[in-house]
Amino acid sequence: MKYWKYYLAALAVILLDQAVKLIVHYNMEMGLPGEIPLIGDWLKLHYTLNPGMAFGVELGSDYGKLILTLFRLVAMFGIGYYLYYLVKHHAPKGLIWCIALILGGAIGNLIDSTFYGVWFDNAPYGAVTPWFHGQVVDMFYVDIWEGIVPHWVPLMGGRPLSLWPIFNVADSAIFVGVVLILFNQKRFFGEHPAEPEHKSMMEKEQGL
Repeated sequence: MKYWKYYLAALAVILLDQAVKLIVHYNMEMGLPGEIPLIGDWLKLHYTLNPGMAFGVELGSDYGKLILTLFRLVAMFGIGYYLYYLVKHHAPKGLIWCIALILGGAIGNLIDSTFYGVWFDNAPYGAVTPWFHGQVVDMFYVDIWEGIVPHWVPLMGGRPLSLWPIFNVADSAIFVGVVLILFNQKRFFGEHPAEPEHKSMMEKEQGL
């Protein structure tokens, strides 16, 4: 149970993420016509598709999306093993919960990339195959600010800037996990993970 409770937390993130995406896909129009205000003009539900990574960044070439999806697949197994490693070596529980959130978020978006091109027929036009070319469903729209950056701001002064991230439950889980790790680095990484209990007992028996 010491392992599975963390994997179950990741599974809960996946189920919530996919449930919200399915509700949005089947009940909302895409773009501005289907937009639903939640908190004034600041927080809205806005159905949109993300063809690449965070903030719509894409890899070039016909196989860029396929490479990205395969990378996510490898990363999923890596994060899953790292979670097992942390539990086995008695890492701080806060760190383990954060990794569980990140794992759940990574798998949630991986499902979109792997299957949505077939299930929802949302692969970009001209994709070599709908498999592994699905677009990620985003819906939470935070309209922070849009305008011209003041001229006194270094590098960005005088330029137009839009701050309006659109994300989903999986993105939120990853973001929360990463931010908590960044703010608790000393607490989480101040000491090396302890050796497994069975190994420590063997060393004691050997007089090491």
